[in-house]
Amino acid sequence: MSGAAPLEDKYDKIVDLAKRRGFFWPSYEIYGGVAGLYDLGPLGAMLKNNIVNLWREYFVLKHQDFVTEVETPVIVPEVLLKASGHLDHFTDPIVECLKCGRKYRADHLVEDLTGLKVEGSDARELDSIIRERGLRCPQCGGDLSEVRAFNLLFRTTIGPYSSDVGYLRPEAAQGMFSAFRRVFVAMRERLPLGVAQIGRVARNEISPRQGMVRLREFTIMEVEFFHDPEGDDPPWDRFSGKLRLLPAEARSRGEEKPFEVDVVEAVSEGMIKNKWLGYWMCVARDFVKELGVEYGEMYFEEKLPHEKAHYSAQTFDQLVKISRWGWIEVSGHAYRTDYDLRRHMEFSGEDMTVFKPFKEPATVEVERVVVDKSVLGRALGRSMPLFLEAIKRIGPDEVKRALESPGETVTLAGFEVPKTAIRVVREREKVSGTRIVPHVAEPSFGAERLVLVVLDKAYTEEEDRVVLRIPKRVAPVRVAVFPLLEREELARVAREVYAKLMKLGFTVIYDESGSIGRRYARADEVGVPYAVTVDFQTLSDGTVTIRDRDTRQQIRVGLEELHRRLVELLGLATVAL
Repeated sequence: MSGAAPLEDKYDKIVDLAKRRGFFWPSYEIYGGVAGLYDLGPLGAMLKNNIVNLWREYFVLKHQDFVTEVETPVIVPEVLLKASGHLDHFTDPIVECLKCGRKYRADHLVEDLTGLKVEGSDARELDSIIRERGLRCPQCGGDLSEVRAFNLLFRTTIGPYSSDVGYLRPEAAQGMFSAFRRVFVAMRERLPLGVAQIGRVARNEISPRQGMVRLREFTIMEVEFFHDPEGDDPPWDRFSGKLRLLPAEARSRGEEKPFEVDVVEAVSEGMIKNKWLGYWMCVARDFVKELGVEYGEMYFEEKLPHEKAHYSAQTFDQLVKISRWGWIEVSGHAYRTDYDLRRHMEFSGEDMTVFKPFKEPATVEVERVVVDKSVLGRALGRSMPLFLEAIKRIGPDEVKRALESPGETVTLAGFEVPKTAIRVVREREKVSGTRIVPHVAEPSFGAERLVLVVLDKAYTEEEDRVVLRIPKRVAPVRVAVFPLLEREELARVAREVYAKLMKLGFTVIYDESGSIGRRYARADEVGVPYAVTVDFQTLSDGTVTIRDRDTRQQIRVGLEELHRRLVELLGLATVAL
């Protein structure tokens, strides 16, 4: 009899397999481990790399006409996170037992003890629930402290000076926002422009739980998609169709069941507020399906207003159902509007706008700042060029407000100048376009969480054996090579096949120990899609068998066509993918 393992013990079996065969295990085990930190073993690292490469294929290579990839530092200066709002808003509620000192994430504690859904509730609301319901420490029964906000940023210093504060980035996005102008110019100043990044991030979680689901350090895969919200439509011919949605409005009415809707209709009706947000949700749907998750096992849940991040006008979480933890988030899709670029403009003084041409030139009335250089020269002397450069970054409205102040001089950009040297005039001119701050739609994934999802969906038990039905495109080892028996004439040819497949770029294992059935079982247990067996017929006619992991069916092919047939069976465009 075959099928999935019972839900109650499937997760434990996956964890046992993961440790035993080299997918993942808790970090620093010999010292007792650290919550929220996991190692990826040989097979886990290979699986994660294949997931990352498949993500890159969907989000970058299939969109390389308008998406590019960058890499920015893990350490970021404090001013950047002040501008982004993370210093003030990147927090979770924390509560402490006054008796034993154990600390808890307050919303998780309330949910565990009461069953209430309180995600996004502030410290005051959580504290009120704790007092009203008389909640106590689940470990020792002690009283709980007041709930307070705990910042999740890992703080450090840059260099030897304590004043040079930095942080480990909690997301890859801010490096892309701060580098936007550089990337925009390098990509020939065209919108839309997607900037992708894959890299490590760190979040100082209060009480990590759910194993690989919630980590303190992980690999993030993000796209910051810069676009004109009034610009052209996405290429719906590439990705579109139905999405399973649970909108915030439905959730607020107590509904819990998602429904299916056409993405273009959802955008036109305002259910999805940004068309590019809807487009990338379609890409995410198909990407996650290729990891082994059926459409019926995923949906997009809209965050309620109090659950959204500070930068988001609308957020959908892509949820997938797994055995132990139920519905978990595998990706977040946020419509960040122009929030980030405007904040960085404000804090850095740098221009983050882009030129948007009109279809036809238009005559408009504009205000300009005009200076009298002769008066300025007498007032500022050699400093006048510095003032002229600084005044370019000051808008007419700010100059007008300054000129309304009392006195004969005005302070602008740090310079005190006579009011007679500067004025604002209104003129009519023909313009070919305007400057806008691009809006941003962001799809964001955690790679390690997807490793767990793939293993959860792949784990099956057949009779007395475990088979990991890992999708062929992401299987860590794609081919196993066996001699039928431990005979030198067979082993010699098998080792030659093994060496050739390695040279051609396949991930491949060689095994000649034990019966052929035992070797097939060992390969099935780690998800190898195909096994190539050298037998006595190979010695006479140069053919080998290819065994399919999932069906156990075998075909015979010639050694000269083995490479081509494996590429076809694995669904690879090239071996390296």
